[in-house]
Amino acid sequence: MGMVYCRGCAKEIHETAPTCPQCGAPQFAAAAQNINRSDKDFAVTLLLCFFVGFLGVHRFYVGKIGTGLLQLFTFGGLGIWAFIDFILVALGRFTDSDGREVTYR
Repeated sequence: MGMVYCRGCAKEIHETAPTCPQCGAPQFAAAAQNINRSDKDFAVTLLLCFFVGFLGVHRFYVGKIGTGLLQLFTFGGLGIWAFIDFILVALGRFTDSDGREVTYR
């Protein structure tokens, strides 16, 4: 374990410190990104979208009930909407009902 420089004030701090004890600046950009990750499983979402995406099941799974119903009644926008969702899920850009991305961990 070593020492690194603070991202805010450039003072030397321990590399595992989440914030700088001097200025309080957050140190881990990766930890901030984890806040934006959904607790829904990436693989489950991807498989649901691939096999029953035209029924909107993947949208029900992530909590988007309204658009899930729309996909159910329009057969996934005649497949186009479901295909776009599949691409978004595969790229890690699909979000859950709270706006958090469903990504591979």
